[in-house]
Amino acid sequence: MADDAVAAPKAPPPRLNPVRVPIAEEPIAERTSDFREVLHAYSKETAILEAKRCIQCRRPWCVEACPITQDAREYIRLIAVGDFDGAARVTLRENPLATCLCKVCYHYCEDACVVKKKGVPIAIRHLKRAALDYGKSDLVYVPSKPKNQRVAVVGAGPAGMQAAWELGVRGYSVTVFEQEQRYGGLMQTIPAYRMTDADVETDRARYRDLDVTWVPGTKVGVDFPVDKLLKEDGYQAVFLSIGTPTHRTLGVPGEDLEGTIPALGFLKEINLGHDVHVGKEIIVIGGGDVAMDSVRSALRKSGGGHVTLVYRRGRQEMPADPEEVHGAEQEGIRFLFQKAPLRIVGNGHVEGLVVQSIELGPPDAGGRRSPVPVPGTEETLPADTVIVAVGQKADLEGFDASLDLKLTSQGWPQGKGKGFETGVPGIFAAGGRSVVYAMGTATEAADAIDAYLSAKRGEPTGPRPDPFGGPGAFARPPGYTTPIRV
Repeated sequence: MADDAVAAPKAPPPRLNPVRVPIAEEPIAERTSDFREVLHAYSKETAILEAKRCIQCRRPWCVEACPITQDAREYIRLIAVGDFDGAARVTLRENPLATCLCKVCYHYCEDACVVKKKGVPIAIRHLKRAALDYGKSDLVYVPSKPKNQRVAVVGAGPAGMQAAWELGVRGYSVTVFEQEQRYGGLMQTIPAYRMTDADVETDRARYRDLDVTWVPGTKVGVDFPVDKLLKEDGYQAVFLSIGTPTHRTLGVPGEDLEGTIPALGFLKEINLGHDVHVGKEIIVIGGGDVAMDSVRSALRKSGGGHVTLVYRRGRQEMPADPEEVHGAEQEGIRFLFQKAPLRIVGNGHVEGLVVQSIELGPPDAGGRRSPVPVPGTEETLPADTVIVAVGQKADLEGFDASLDLKLTSQGWPQGKGKGFETGVPGIFAAGGRSVVYAMGTATEAADAIDAYLSAKRGEPTGPRPDPFGGPGAFARPPGYTTPIRV
């Protein structure tokens, strides 16, 4: 630059706008009669307006908070200038389940958004949907040069699908074994008013050019032992994404009465289109996302019935997504907090639930306040249907103790070693408490599997290649420092 040249003045940073562009919803009176989608998509114009609220932080807090390091800052920037094709490509570059996540993600990114300090955070999840709705999203993933090594993935939930993608784009030959006939794992219990099976299939279709084979209706560990994959079937590594497909029980008298229903089975049956009957006085026990899906689904199936949620802690302690809690409240669900179930009563069929009031004592080992029963506070709540949604657990039938799996506080199994390697060399296991969190652990495991197999080939490992076959590779965006994990 010449000595007398004058540098152009820097553009002032965008002013923070604390008010979110509203997200339209189906009217409450109409949506509770069926399973139509509740939240509407932004239009192109409203998506651009919302994207322009983003102040493009130099440090990308939203990206650091994302378990899969989705570059939300960049796709929002592209939407703000009307480049929806570019935004779709950026979204799918790091996120093979974007169609699902734009509807059901916990949006940790929004919790970290700087705008939240002054108002409502950027609608990052909904802008992801706009990128896919209005940009060219029918992209196909391209494998890199074949590695000539085979990897088995056990379980086609979010973690298994993510691992298959991570390894497929690196050039590995992947086989995904799934015990159900449909893919998506516990995503298959999410009601259609939030997400559909078609969304899972839209994402899976982008895998079509990868060397990924899908094998449904096969339960590894029962149909054949895990070690057979390594010892006899020619796989060099195995990733276990078993998840938590089995419901927990209350362990109280009367749980075997007709009219008592496990939540996971209830939600799956609805999604399969089966004829599911509930009564007119329905109680759902639990406080997580499955409980929220259950109360709202039960309301829709009841034909004008009354639905009550019973939870042994308070509103602040509920692990459910606040967005889903708000939706249930809007729809008229009754909430009874600090009530613990003692027994289900009835003469062959459910007639009521006996509960006891609870006081919250000191925090337990996990930091949550411990429930303490209050003597003399028993009461019977009338009910003809009780849906049990008190958590899930892993089904470890057929998985040998030599794997030395760790069960997390929320029940999913994972390997204890680096990159979630188990006690058996070459077998890795991971999962997570939400769709995107499970995907994040699968990415870490896939990196470890790649390193393990690269060492066997005598080659160095590196970052994930561009999944669209370009010359680049995965890199965190400028300004990224450390991941935010809660």
